[in-house]
Amino acid sequence: MSSYFIGLMSGTSLDGVDGVLADFVGAPHVLAHVYRPFPDALRAELLALNQSGPDELHRSALAANALVRLYAQVVQDLLQTSGVPASGIQAIGAHGQTVRHRPGLFDGTGYTLQLNHPALLAELTGIRVVADFRSRDVAAGGQGAPLVPAFHQAVFGRPDDAVAVLNIGGISNLSVLTGTDVLGFDCGPGNALLDLWCQRHTGQAYDAAGLWAASGRVNEALLRDLLQEPYFDQPPPKSTGRDLFHAEWLARHLAAHATVSAVDVQTTLTELTAQVCAADLRRYGPGCRQLHVCGGGALNHELMRRLQARLPDVKVESSQAAGLPPLQVEAAAFAWLASRTLAGETGNLESVTGARGARVLGAIYPA
Repeated sequence: MSSYFIGLMSGTSLDGVDGVLADFVGAPHVLAHVYRPFPDALRAELLALNQSGPDELHRSALAANALVRLYAQVVQDLLQTSGVPASGIQAIGAHGQTVRHRPGLFDGTGYTLQLNHPALLAELTGIRVVADFRSRDVAAGGQGAPLVPAFHQAVFGRPDDAVAVLNIGGISNLSVLTGTDVLGFDCGPGNALLDLWCQRHTGQAYDAAGLWAASGRVNEALLRDLLQEPYFDQPPPKSTGRDLFHAEWLARHLAAHATVSAVDVQTTLTELTAQVCAADLRRYGPGCRQLHVCGGGALNHELMRRLQARLPDVKVESSQAAGLPPLQVEAAAFAWLASRTLAGETGNLESVTGARGARVLGAIYPA
């Protein structure tokens, strides 16, 4: 029987879809990786659906259809690149696009909502699909996120050493791997605010390599204001998203700092991400001497430089050095989670999400 799985991830950065075809016999390894950017109209609609608006149910359904058609194109690209036929894939792990994440709120259970249409994906690809990974953990009293620390442990963990993995997508999340113990949580903003500000003031989708931020200076008064956000001091388990760190959040803080230049705001936001993530590692992983960074933030040289400056006793490096390129890690994690679901094995960690126990995650849509 084939051991090949496909993982699809479109994260809070809202840049596009990363897909991997992975083999989980022995050490997990990726056979193919494909990326497709979001069309501008789809990206704008997904961003708009992060907030209340008119005719949300209708718009969400159509956006999910459009997203899944892009997913299907990524799957076809992976099959063509790898030479593996659809019949050789055990399942696709499709995370969907998070547009609301409010676990534990309102009625004691709350919800997490990922736009997706896994039945359509199964129809378009002829491959079994595993989706809706987060909701079972939320139903069990957990945060539903992050779910990648279990995968981080499988790939990066060392039985005799403490290491950490920092994923910097739209939101940053940290996994602290100490022997068989795993702690993980969302630190706060990653690229979401950086991309927002860069798009607004330069017209570019993101600050390539952090060059714009590198040309400015940190405004200490603004940084102190940003660091007052209560979420940063909240103990884990915790998770967050664009429900908190969005344009209005930034505008509220900037209101008292109107004279700060656009480039200095970018530099300050970069320092904010670095400082919050570094503080969390010092607080919750004081024995870690190695930090593997993945996600798009690993390609931001200025952000990586600031992380290293904040963690002088830690070796800060891209996850590439540990054998898995930074833009492949999250998609590979959901391929791995799909393999766990099919095997009837649990995918969450109660030490990470705060759920009442380990659960088999996801729903299966047959080919």
